[in-house]
Amino acid sequence: MNTYSKSNLRKYIIKERIKGGNGLKKFLSAIPLSLQHLFAMFGATVLVPALTGLDPGSALIASGLGTLIFHLITRGKVPTYLGSSFAFIAPLALYVGKLHSPGQAVAGLISVSIVYAIVSLIISIVGFEKVRKVIPAVVVGPVVSIIGLSLATTAVTNMASAHWDVAIVSLLAAVIATLAGTKVIRLLPLIIGLAVGYAYAAVRGFVDFQTIATAPNFALPHFVMPEFTWVVILGMAPIALVTIIEDLGHMFVLNEIIGKDVTKNPGFSRILWGNGIATLVSGFIGGPAQTTYAENLGVLAITRQFSSRIIQGAAVLAILLGLFGKVGAVIQSIPVAVMGGICILLFGMIAAMGIRHLIEEKVSLANMKNLVIVAIIFIIGVGYAHNGIAYATIAGLLIYWIVPDFTIKKEE
Repeated sequence: MNTYSKSNLRKYIIKERIKGGNGLKKFLSAIPLSLQHLFAMFGATVLVPALTGLDPGSALIASGLGTLIFHLITRGKVPTYLGSSFAFIAPLALYVGKLHSPGQAVAGLISVSIVYAIVSLIISIVGFEKVRKVIPAVVVGPVVSIIGLSLATTAVTNMASAHWDVAIVSLLAAVIATLAGTKVIRLLPLIIGLAVGYAYAAVRGFVDFQTIATAPNFALPHFVMPEFTWVVILGMAPIALVTIIEDLGHMFVLNEIIGKDVTKNPGFSRILWGNGIATLVSGFIGGPAQTTYAENLGVLAITRQFSSRIIQGAAVLAILLGLFGKVGAVIQSIPVAVMGGICILLFGMIAAMGIRHLIEEKVSLANMKNLVIVAIIFIIGVGYAHNGIAYATIAGLLIYWIVPDFTIKKEE
């Protein structure tokens, strides 16, 4: 090798080192952004196992693995996080909590993933465009809004706890960071709100540090083998249709936020495949069913940072939290009032996106049929504590498809 080629090689190595350094710098700078998504999904993801008897650590690992699997299948084109689904709380609580048969719960989750696969295959054959044409903007807009509004009770209940002042401090910190912060601070309003709220709560003596001290240092997920029965299959498989409709609603929200139609690219069939396989893997490691999370869509709406790498970073952090109990305990020690204040802003942004969709699509609410559809979707969606989004979507679509428009045009 001559001197000239050695010199070129040296330059190439230096250039690659610089690239690597920049890559590391980008990775480190993305960690706070990933943490926001982690905080957003954490409460709901660990609440499901707490209500059903599953292991919270396994649920966290399952959500992280499920999200990474989802991003792999959707080729990183759908910046969303997958966490524990609330739709399956009742059957999981029955099989895990009361009957002490996690194997049957796993069998049920496998049947759920099969339903996802079948619906995905049907959409691939028929084509999502045909499906999309029968879903009008007058249904999409209010459905997007109720995804945020359906979470409002949780946020307000937490905010209106005994420590309401903590919630207000957290909310104000996040709002100020969003509206008046520097460019960097505006990217991290939730972290700012959480940090300020947590510090204030600690000073007031509302943070329980005992949970951190007693938490295990290291824990593995609980691997479970399935126990198939027709009862569990028939009891859980149909619920998949509810979460599929919920997924569709979340994708409508995501489209509004990022300005791209992910139901076209990579396609809704891939999205369902990703969700189904994530649920399958989750079941085997002792976790609940997985679904896309509205909480994390709220983070996207606030930060305007749409990189899937950030979501994937949150998934890796979730896996680490599931393995290292002390770190997870720190997050669990965050008072509910702090999360309540943050969620007021988080969920409100999602509700506002739905209203924006109606305005941008020029949906006329002077048309009585449109007004009826919006009214019914709002009341059903907000009124039902469980699966309200799915029921509201079905009701809105049925009225749009079946009920004629009796509106009489005025004579010119």
